[in-house]
Amino acid sequence: MTIPRLLVVDDDAETRAMLTQFLQQNGFIALPAETEAEIQAHLQAGRIDLILLDVMLGAENGVEICARLRADQDVPIILVSALSQDHQRMAGYAGGADDYIAKPFNPQLLLARLRAVLLRASRSASLVYRRKISLFRFGGWIYDGKRDEVLSPQGFQVALSQRETDLLKVFLANPHIPLTREEIHLALDDARAGDGTGEGGAEISGRAIDMLVGRLRSKIETDPKEPQMLRTARGTGYILAVDITVEEPQ
Repeated sequence: MTIPRLLVVDDDAETRAMLTQFLQQNGFIALPAETEAEIQAHLQAGRIDLILLDVMLGAENGVEICARLRADQDVPIILVSALSQDHQRMAGYAGGADDYIAKPFNPQLLLARLRAVLLRASRSASLVYRRKISLFRFGGWIYDGKRDEVLSPQGFQVALSQRETDLLKVFLANPHIPLTREEIHLALDDARAGDGTGEGGAEISGRAIDMLVGRLRSKIETDPKEPQMLRTARGTGYILAVDITVEEPQ
């Protein structure tokens, strides 16, 4: 249920904006960057699941940046370049790139390659997640994924509807990340897909998201009118504004 958080690195402002918008429209959180310094700032500020890195960055070289990142980062990196000779591709892979896409490219092919790299990167980690990571602590609260239970700081179980639980899990998977209503919609729609309830799509979009957030706040906030955990992100949507720890239940 984690929304993939991508970094789009290109020194051309128009290309950067176009790619960022395209990825956002296709269910990703996409953040723009122009330089290696900006890449490092994003990596230090929060989770990045994949970097889409242009090779030609003015005075900087994407292959060299990739090699330096790979020295201490496991984040998947896809290089993008108009340089598509075999030796240029090999240099990219030698620098630690997970994939190399030549310009110009079909946008749908880019999506397919992005998803394939993300899937490969997450496959082993997701097995560990399902086996071990199932207890979330946040703001004194506990969500036990194994039992699908929510416990208050006082130790009382709080009843959430399935939809409210799905929403909570979206925020727990994306702490300190402002999520738009559309991103929440996509995550909830994915969670409900194939469950046979018919809930999802338009039913959880727009104003319904606001109402759902309001119901969750009424159950986990001390003062729902002045929320301290599930806050409104002005001009964006909502953000879980507390640290979480994740552990295996005893």
